[in-house]
Amino acid sequence: MDSPTGATQVSPPRSSLRGFFFAPETGIFRALRIRDYRLFWSGNFLSNIGTWMQNVAQGWLVLQLTNSPFLVGLVGFAQQVPALILSPLGGVIADRANRRKLLLGMQTAMMALALALAVSITLKIVSIHEILAIALFLGGAVALNAPAYQAMVQDIVGRPDVPNAIALNSIQFNLSRVVGPTLAGWTIAGINLAACFYLNALSFLCVIFALFKLHFPARSPVVNNTSVGADLVAGFRYAWVQRTPLLLVSLVALASLFGLPYLIMMPVFARDVLHVGAQGLGYLFAAAGIGALAGGFNLARLKPWNRRGRLVGTGAVIFFASILGFSLSKSLRLSCLLLVCVGWAMVSLVATVNTLLQNLVADEVRGRVLSMHTMAFFGFTPFGSLMVGALADRLGAPIAMAASSGLALILAAGLLIAAPRILELR
Repeated sequence: MDSPTGATQVSPPRSSLRGFFFAPETGIFRALRIRDYRLFWSGNFLSNIGTWMQNVAQGWLVLQLTNSPFLVGLVGFAQQVPALILSPLGGVIADRANRRKLLLGMQTAMMALALALAVSITLKIVSIHEILAIALFLGGAVALNAPAYQAMVQDIVGRPDVPNAIALNSIQFNLSRVVGPTLAGWTIAGINLAACFYLNALSFLCVIFALFKLHFPARSPVVNNTSVGADLVAGFRYAWVQRTPLLLVSLVALASLFGLPYLIMMPVFARDVLHVGAQGLGYLFAAAGIGALAGGFNLARLKPWNRRGRLVGTGAVIFFASILGFSLSKSLRLSCLLLVCVGWAMVSLVATVNTLLQNLVADEVRGRVLSMHTMAFFGFTPFGSLMVGALADRLGAPIAMAASSGLALILAAGLLIAAPRILELR
């Protein structure tokens, strides 16, 4: 800033540092200057730590009970397939109803399911059938929760801060992805499997408390004379006519179908390929989380004028190439390094597509278009998990995962070549 005499005034270091982190439009953590978003962010961060603890423990539990990579994949299928069916319905509800009430209901349901599984393990009555049933109901709750969760971000921070808020959301999710699996490994080794599920149930209280304390402007339910089916069709028609949202969602669907099953197969790689046990499994999950955390920080520092489309393309290629490398690795260190790349690329692709969709679509269909993002991200993974699990039973996990990620790399490159306008999006 220039003084009246023309001399340049230098801000005090503390102010400069605060501006670097929190200044509107340019601060790396600018969305956190909003009190309600700080609450929302913190509650979800603590809850996601518990969720990641349960994810690690659940895969280990299934492998211990059944010794079957296919059943590990089947549990992943059961937990994620509801997203393909229920996410569009969740999008309609998110556009019509009170989003806070919907989130409170779904978070409470997920807490109850985690507690039920914890008690079953403690009483030593847990079975693969119970795990499958709970995974199915949990997936349904997540599918109905996710569109409202994503659409609610803009309700809290306003459109100008949406890209930064989504980046910070990725940071908290992936920071929990570092902390949660590491804690899970220690908890399994030092206490028992059930403790991971009890801690997850407890962690849901954090996000429930945050939702009760939010003071964002009330949003009245939309009075709509059209049917739910008509609203669903209208959302898909909007994406089809606009085309760009459909292309972006297609890239996420490729990642979900052919790439994300690596998460479900992680216990198999830890035990049978790398021979590192439960604690090593925690390190593998944490490595992917560290990479994703770095990707989130990279997104947070982007300015509105940066071309996010190029980041989508780069992220897609690196994501599949890194999973291919991980599939063939026999070294824990190399595997962790490749998973750092996988995590960075996944956030660069998925979170950036979310940001672009929020900016591209009209407010009245935001929930429905974001539900397509949820459907693509979660809904296709179960079919990939089932496919990779079946192949792993016959050919081994490394070959199954390498074939899946290699095919996806070719398809993603072809889509980017056929639709180069994706790379020009801001």
